[in-house]
Formats: sequence, C-alpha cells, structure tokens
Amino acid sequence: MTTITKQQLSQARVLVVGDVMLDRYWYGAVDRISPEAPVPVVRVTREDERMGGAANVAYNLVTLGTQSSLLTVVGNDEASHKLEALVAGTGIQAHFGRDTELKTTVKLRVIGRQQQLLRMDFENTPQTEILASQTAAFIGLLPQQDAVLFSDYGKGGLAHVSDMIARARAAGKPILIDPKGTDYSRYQGATVITPNKAELQQVIGHWHNEADLTSKAQTLREQLGLQALLLTRSEEGMTLFDAQGQISVSAQAREVFDVTGAGDTVIATMAAMVAAGMSLRDALPLANRAGGVVVGKFGTATVSYEELFV
Repeated sequence: MTTITKQQLSQARVLVVGDVMLDRYWYGAVDRISPEAPVPVVRVTREDERMGGAANVAYNLVTLGTQSSLLTVVGNDEASHKLEALVAGTGIQAHFGRDTELKTTVKLRVIGRQQQLLRMDFENTPQTEILASQTAAFIGLLPQQDAVLFSDYGKGGLAHVSDMIARARAAGKPILIDPKGTDYSRYQGATVITPNKAELQQVIGHWHNEADLTSKAQTLREQLGLQALLLTRSEEGMTLFDAQGQISVSAQAREVFDVTGAGDTVIATMAAMVAAGMSLRDALPLANRAGGVVVGKFGTATVSYEELFV
C-alpha cells in the first residue's frame, strides 16, 4: 500500500463545499413499552452533538492532518450556532453563509439498547440569494486549494454546483463529489464521483452482473466527462472505473457497528490523498481502509493518520 507522510498531508489543502447538518444523539434506557402506543419508552440519560454532512467531511480531513476549509449555508438559529461552535474547535476554516429564512438541518437520533430507535429530521431549503453569494466566496477561496470536494446531501446548498465545477476545472483543481439524486448531469466535468450502490442504481438502473455494471458505469463516466467513478459497495468493497478499466478492493474484514458517515470518511480520505499528490488508483485502498475503520465506530466518526498508516 502506498503511504504518504504526515508532512505531505499537513501541506495539502482541500476546500469542502456543501450541505452541513447537526447530528444530535439522545441516549437512554429502555425498560418498558408505552401504555399509549406499542412503542418503547426511552428515558433519556445522555445527549451528544456532532458535526454532520459536509462539516463531518471537513472534520475527517483535519483529523487526517490535512488543511480544510468549509463553505456552506446555514440558518441563524440555535443549531447553526451550535454547529459553528463545534467547527471552531477543530481547525477547520469555516465560511458560513447565513440565511435567516433557513432552518439549519438537524438529524436527531434516539438511541436505546445500543441501537437507533428513531431519527427525526428538521430542515428546509436555502434561498437562491445566499447560494449566489456562496459562488463569490468560492471564487475567492479556490486559488489556495489543492483539491475541491463537493458534499451533496440534496438539501439545496449546491444549487450552483455546475458553475463551481467549471471554475475549479478551469483552475486545474481535482474535483471530488459525493453525489445525490438522479440528475448527475450537474456533476459534468468532475474528476471523480463516489456514489454507493443504491445511489448509482437510481441513475443507471439495476445491473445483472459485473460485466453489465462495468458497461453502464463506464458509459456514465464517459457521458459526464469524469476521470473516474468510484462505487462504494458496503461489504463488497469498492470499485474504481477509469479510462484504464477498473480496479476493485475487498472490504476490510471487521465488525460493522454503524455505517453512519462512512461515505464522508471515504471521500475525505480520497481527497486528502489526491490533494497530497497521490493518484486515484493509489488512494483507493487507503480510502477503503478508512471506511473499514470508521464503520467500527458509533455515529459520525473520523479516522486518524495513525489508524490509517500505523
């Protein structure tokens, strides 16, 4: 496995653009069923808050030792201030656009007996004016970056992604995208996109076998003008499709505790390695290893340099 030094990573700079969210966890004891409905009663004993979405991607980057800037849009509410405080303690250079009409996305998970019982999402969509100002900020930040990572959670924060991709491409920056939705034409010209199986099936349909998958994935890659398409396949590992063909890596054998945020870790690791000068093919096994480490942790989590290389 190709390695990269801590110093190389510390000099690499990645700009993360996308939808952020606050991940809230309420932990509690479950001792009885409610008399009002056939649901467990959770007596909440502990609360935890973590950065989610693009903020978790940026946090994965700084945990690896890479410099990371975060460009996003949030509301002017309690959740946004909490997120800002969490980000402030990490070393991430934050650039928060504020929209008073926006409700900052919060995902509240209720945990009992070591498993998720319920998730509640609080969200709405940002206004176009704020998103336009984000493009101006993007132009200002772009020259200092070694790679650009778009983290699309379909919350509206990347309405101008096509324009930003064009600008990043013109500046010669590698562009990595964690995609959402069924319209991948908006990602035209990126370096690599990293859909999971369910996300890719929404776009190219089901595949009958590996040959069918390869044909459909390569067709999509060529249509979009991508250098590569990285398919994350859970227990089946990952496959990278590029102009040379394809290369697969097996999943790291370990107990899967929680897959939350694993995609964030995979793309952050790819971006860190590419920003430090590594090829996509060389970065692949490292991203795979990082994903294998993080699913052994609870909730949105990160991987350190030592966990990856030592």
